[in-house]
Amino acid sequence: MNNNISLGLISNYKKLISSYDEVLDNNGQIKPYWQSFFNTIEELGLEELENRNQELINKLKENGVTYNVYESMNGMNRPWILDPIPFIIHQTEWDYIEKGLKQRARLLDLIYQDLYGPQLLIKNFIIPSELVFDNSGFLYPCIDIKQKVKNQLITCAFDIARGPDGKMWVLDNRTQSPSGSGYAIENRSVLSKVIPEFHKHTYRSRISPYFNHIQQTVASLGTNNPNIVFLTPGPGNETYFEHAYLASYLGYTLVQGSDLLVRDGYVWLKSIDELVRIDVIIKRVDDEWCDPLELRSDSLLGVPGLLQVIRLGNVSVINPPGVSALENHGLMAFMENACKFLLDEPLLMNSIATWWCGQEKELQHVLDNLPKLIIKKANRKQGFKSIYGRTLDKQQLDELRNMLLATPKDFVAQEEVSLSTTPSFVNGKIEPRYAAMRTFLISDGEDYKVMQGGLTRSSAMKDKFVISSQFGGLSKDTWIVSDNPILNHENFSVITTGHNTLSQSLTSRNAENLFWVGRMYERSLILTYFIRNLIDRYIENMNDVEKQPAYFIVLLNALTHLTQTYPGFLDEENEALLNEPTPELLNLIFDRKRNGSIACDIQSLLTSINQVNDRWNNGTRKIIYRLEDSLSTIFNDNANYNLNKAAKILDKLYIRLFAFNGNAIETLPKDHGYHLFEIGKTTERILSLVSLLRTSFSFKNTTEDEYLLMEAILENNYLLVSYRSIYKSQLSLNTVLSMIFLDNNLPNTLSYLLDNLTYSLHKLPKSAQANRLNMVEKIALEALTKIKLVNTEELIKVDLETDFRNEFDIVLKDVYELISSVSSGLSSLYFNHSVLQSSFTENTGKPLLDEI
Repeated sequence: MNNNISLGLISNYKKLISSYDEVLDNNGQIKPYWQSFFNTIEELGLEELENRNQELINKLKENGVTYNVYESMNGMNRPWILDPIPFIIHQTEWDYIEKGLKQRARLLDLIYQDLYGPQLLIKNFIIPSELVFDNSGFLYPCIDIKQKVKNQLITCAFDIARGPDGKMWVLDNRTQSPSGSGYAIENRSVLSKVIPEFHKHTYRSRISPYFNHIQQTVASLGTNNPNIVFLTPGPGNETYFEHAYLASYLGYTLVQGSDLLVRDGYVWLKSIDELVRIDVIIKRVDDEWCDPLELRSDSLLGVPGLLQVIRLGNVSVINPPGVSALENHGLMAFMENACKFLLDEPLLMNSIATWWCGQEKELQHVLDNLPKLIIKKANRKQGFKSIYGRTLDKQQLDELRNMLLATPKDFVAQEEVSLSTTPSFVNGKIEPRYAAMRTFLISDGEDYKVMQGGLTRSSAMKDKFVISSQFGGLSKDTWIVSDNPILNHENFSVITTGHNTLSQSLTSRNAENLFWVGRMYERSLILTYFIRNLIDRYIENMNDVEKQPAYFIVLLNALTHLTQTYPGFLDEENEALLNEPTPELLNLIFDRKRNGSIACDIQSLLTSINQVNDRWNNGTRKIIYRLEDSLSTIFNDNANYNLNKAAKILDKLYIRLFAFNGNAIETLPKDHGYHLFEIGKTTERILSLVSLLRTSFSFKNTTEDEYLLMEAILENNYLLVSYRSIYKSQLSLNTVLSMIFLDNNLPNTLSYLLDNLTYSLHKLPKSAQANRLNMVEKIALEALTKIKLVNTEELIKVDLETDFRNEFDIVLKDVYELISSVSSGLSSLYFNHSVLQSSFTENTGKPLLDEI
């Protein structure tokens, strides 16, 4: 019955095939495992598959899976695209592919060791010297670097695709910092949850053992209990999501170059309590950016002195700087001879035919066959976009010939062949698309382990081999399937190496970002709620008065002070703005370029959140996605918004902000990072409350206006219900201020907030004199004491001539200045590390860098 079920789908699909396709065997018959898979799709139905596809899109967005594209205006945090139809290979074929991949990895490792060692390949004319030494991927300072392991190339990846002969060919080597394994996990996880029906007739290999091998290998590179960090260029990098994802998945600390420093011949992590020695660095920074002392001097991504520490054997790096030489496109032309020379065996997997134009015979072949070839720069780092000869007219071909003749050593040519297609779900239909698979390998100390799967990418465009994620390629889960249940002969378990020192260490950069996440969250929440309440009050009265009431003007002035968007509502020459505040209110909501606006504050909040992406669990990330959605709503078509639409947007934003805070509080470890998050929130709440109080009550207003102001201030700080419950009387300034200043049992009173700030500051790391207060604790204590000692009856006394409450304003001004200095105090104590750097080279005896 099953063979008949999918005849319609498969017959329609077969009509679309124009080249070798993964669904068909060499005889043009449907492979049994693809037949079974199409049966499942038929049972599910294309309409339901489209529904599940939309669910995949939403799930990936909720999980924050992104791929950044530098060239695109909208490329930052671009959602990851997953095709619901996987790429499938049978185990019997995979066994042979795996042998070829392992051989390639061993070969590249030997080439790397030779190029930075005896250079026998060059001396014996196996690889031309110009191809190596003229390529920027070959780094001369790395010649004397050798780590204390057999395989210097610890991890690598290969892009493979099926060639015209029906066998898998190697398209490219990826050795520097191969990306994609984290996306492979996410693809597998999301697809399994959204379309579980795909698995019921399929036996497929797991990919998780590969990551156990990574843990085992990394653990073996350090001490008995190594400190391991995952070095990322930062949130601007195209695969930053993967960096944060893998660091969290593997249990390693995500760091940027500024988090590390070299001292006394070792690499140290700058945490807020101490310097922690690092044993292993998993590097995702390109080689030439790793060390500004010996490589690119303009690099802000690396660690000054890192190469010398590697030479001394005091840190292991995966992969070591210099491996970028192996990504030279021209090396593909010499892999066969290199394999025979170094391994004394033939190459098991073909490379795509490649000619280096630096050789006279090869150059002539390229010039004679330009319309059939793809032209690339040998040096990948030059960012040269491949040229397809068949797409050029006669004049363009002549120009290309002249370019090759001018600098032939800079170019390679590769044969353009028809690679295989595979089923993809595009626009509600199943159609063939060209595809290539990235495979991942990790050294186990003796040989290499291969992930039983990988990251497949297919072209979104029909009949075009454009698979790069930067140019809109789709990703696919990759299945290695078997006819029978797959037995795992190895015992895989999570690696435990005792107490992890780094698990309790918070980097100074992360500490500062968590503090600012707290501040920007609270600032966004306060402003959202305050403007939302202003809109309500304005809409209620807008038809009843020609001029705004005095209390409302005070609140508008308070808004300008709160946002510091001067002159704003304080502009004495623009009285019309006070009577018709709508344009300014809308601007303070939607203008992303205006510092102090809600749009600007939310953008800053999300930037800070993204800087510490590894701190958030999946639930929090889903809420972060909702906040990003709110920001997109604010950015889009805001010219057409009115106050009613704005109010609805603010309501949704307010709920999402509260959800973020609640989830963060429940899930963040109660460590130093959590307390800094709380300190940031509390600091901002105190400053905002003090600002509102000073604007509202430093000058005496009419009894009615002060009543409405008291009501507004209590409401904006969630104290109105508590006041009515406790005092059961009309509002009076004395009792209101008594509550706000002195009641430490109610959240959001000054007394409560300052108590909370004092407590959180006390939980941060102490210096050697742990029994003494540090500078920020003294600041908080002084502010708390000023509040605790106030006499509210004295505070509300008014100068009869000026109507000014002088003592009230002085107390709040002092508290505001004290709490404002908390940020600088925290920076001095915890966020900035000024450490004298020891000599990086033994022979000079002088420090090369005085301060990091």
